[in-house]
Amino acid sequence: MYGPVPKVLWSKLTPADEDNRVRLSLNCLLVKTRDEKVLVDTGLGEKFSKRLKEIYRIEGNEDLHSSLKALGVRPTDIDFVINTHLHFDHCGGNTVKKDGNYVPAFPNAQYVIQREEWQNAIQTNEKTRSSYRSSDFLPLEEAGQLLLIDGDHEVTPGVRAIMTSGHTRGHQSVLISNGGKHAVYLGDLIPTTHHMKLPYMTSFELYPVELLNTKKEVIARAAAEKWLLVFEHDPETVFAYVTEEAGEMKLIPV
Repeated sequence: MYGPVPKVLWSKLTPADEDNRVRLSLNCLLVKTRDEKVLVDTGLGEKFSKRLKEIYRIEGNEDLHSSLKALGVRPTDIDFVINTHLHFDHCGGNTVKKDGNYVPAFPNAQYVIQREEWQNAIQTNEKTRSSYRSSDFLPLEEAGQLLLIDGDHEVTPGVRAIMTSGHTRGHQSVLISNGGKHAVYLGDLIPTTHHMKLPYMTSFELYPVELLNTKKEVIARAAAEKWLLVFEHDPETVFAYVTEEAGEMKLIPV
C-alpha cells in the first residue's frame, strides 16, 4: 500500500499484522440527487472463496446490500453505478450469481466506466491480470447496462466523473456538486489520508509519475475550492477537508 516508502516509516501510521497486512476499509458512496440514486464503487462483492477471504482477512458482517437496505434503498432503486476503475476491490459488487450465471446486481442501473479502463480490463498483461475479474464487469455488457465514457462526463446533474489517471490510465474520481459546495470521491488516486503525502503511493500504480501530477492538481484544487474529500480505503477517516497553511497542506477530518 505504500510502494517505495520504507516500512519503518509507514508502519508508524498503519501497523502491519504478522502476515504484513494493514487494515483498510471499502467505503462505497451513495449519492441521492433530487431524482436519482448513484452508487460509487461496489467493494469486493461476494465472489471470494474461503481461501481468499483468509488471505485478505476479510472482516465485518455488513455487506453492500445490507448497508443499502439499512438506508431504505433496494438494488432496483439504483440508477447509476460509477466504477472508479475495475480492480476487484472496487467493482466486485457489480454482479451477483443467479441461476449459475453472473448478472448485474443493480438491474435498473447504468454502469459508468471509462472506455480506456474497460479496454485495459479486457486486455490484461502479466502485471495487471491478477487485479481484474471478468465476472465483475463482462455481464454488464451482456445485459446492455454498460455506459462507456471518454474523459470527464456529467453522469447526472450534480454528479460528474473526472479523469484522475495514474493508478490506471482509465481511473476516474467522482465530483459531487450542490449549491456551490463540492465533494470528491477519490478512489485509488488517494486511497487513505496517509496517501495525502505526495511520495506515498502504492506499488500497484501503473503510471506513478502521472499519478503524482494528478494528485498535486486535485489536492490544490480541493484546498482552493473547499472540496470535501472522500477516502475509499481509510478505516478511520472517511471525510476530510484540506487547507493550505504557510505553504503546507493540512487535513481537517470531518
